[in-house]
Amino acid sequence: MNIVLLSGGSGNRLWPLSTPENSKQFLKILKTDDGRTESMLQRVFAQIHRVDPSAVVTVATSADQAAEIHRQLGEAIKISIEPDKKDTFPAIVLASSYLVDVLQIDPEETVAFCPVDPFADDSFFATIRDACAYISSVQEHLMLLGITPTAPLEKYGYIVPKAENDISLVASFKEKPDKKNAQRYIDNGALWNAGVFVFKLSYILKRAHELIDFSDYYDLFQKYHTLESISFDYAVVEHEKDILVKRYNGAWSDIGTWDALTATMDTHFVGKAVSDRPENVFVINETEKPIIVLGLENVVVSATDSGIIVSDIQASHKIKPYVDQAKNL
Repeated sequence: MNIVLLSGGSGNRLWPLSTPENSKQFLKILKTDDGRTESMLQRVFAQIHRVDPSAVVTVATSADQAAEIHRQLGEAIKISIEPDKKDTFPAIVLASSYLVDVLQIDPEETVAFCPVDPFADDSFFATIRDACAYISSVQEHLMLLGITPTAPLEKYGYIVPKAENDISLVASFKEKPDKKNAQRYIDNGALWNAGVFVFKLSYILKRAHELIDFSDYYDLFQKYHTLESISFDYAVVEHEKDILVKRYNGAWSDIGTWDALTATMDTHFVGKAVSDRPENVFVINETEKPIIVLGLENVVVSATDSGIIVSDIQASHKIKPYVDQAKNL
């Protein structure tokens, strides 16, 4: 299995714990079975190799994160460095070109692109492995991973499959509907979009050459700063006629948000904190000043040198525009 982990984001939805200088994927906040702590990046990397010991893993990221990736995964890990911060389409095209032109991987090889922050058991990555094997043998060019929803959440995109099979053609998409419409999509059999894209390298490079004027990886790298910042969904997925979706029925969470992260925590307090309702409050305090939380329920509080957030857990996924405002204070 060839898999590329998309790790270029700064994780604003976990601010102030995650910042451009200390991104969420590197925070050692997850417990291993033997009691050690590990980062999202380390957890996902280990899971991939448990499922497929021969997997070729590449990380697509920005230059300022490369050193930390090597520290956490070792010097042998291959990294596709993005010279500018763009969205997922430029990052995926650059990494695909890197695989072909630098690592000399056959363009007819299938590759999976996966976010670096899914919180799932090993079967999630086994599903990605199986998706790679399937797309290698069919005429359809692109496969997505769909998660069986557990609630009408507004923070995910929704995939509507044409059939209830394990693998089906996609009928339609809806990006982050409100709660009422999310429930309607779920009632119609929709799946959460896991943000995983599976395709042959030749497919995406052909599409890329239709949209971008470049000759090879090295040329694209030099021109990267001129590329439009656009997501893979908007640049490719919305224009592809025949898209497949493979279901994943296991437990899954995107722990890039406070509500998802607190659901995985085995302790309510990290650092100096007390509360009169500790069963409904999560505090992560990286400062030396104690935090007291009284009379509040279902809240997350996080304090670092970068700032403080106090939020209802269910509203915490809406933080991004407020982080942008806070930067201007």
